[in-house]
Amino acid sequence: MRIDKFLKVSRILKRRTIACDACSGGKVSVNGKPVKPAYQVKIGDVVSVGFAGGEVKFRVMSLNEKVSAKDAETLYEII
Repeated sequence: MRIDKFLKVSRILKRRTIACDACSGGKVSVNGKPVKPAYQVKIGDVVSVGFAGGEVKFRVMSLNEKVSAKDAETLYEII
């Protein structure tokens, strides 16, 4: 699954266009390396997303394309 789509499906970021912009702007890194929106994320990857107020770091636990809002938190584990 693409990293921009994962960020949207997991509800880390609200919209896919915002996730695309964050990746293009260098605010998203996977395993310590900055990535582009088309990067294929895998289970076990450690993703870091920079926000204005800080940073969120999490591990990818599952890759599901369609997840309800309640189950979105099962896709990742905050580190």
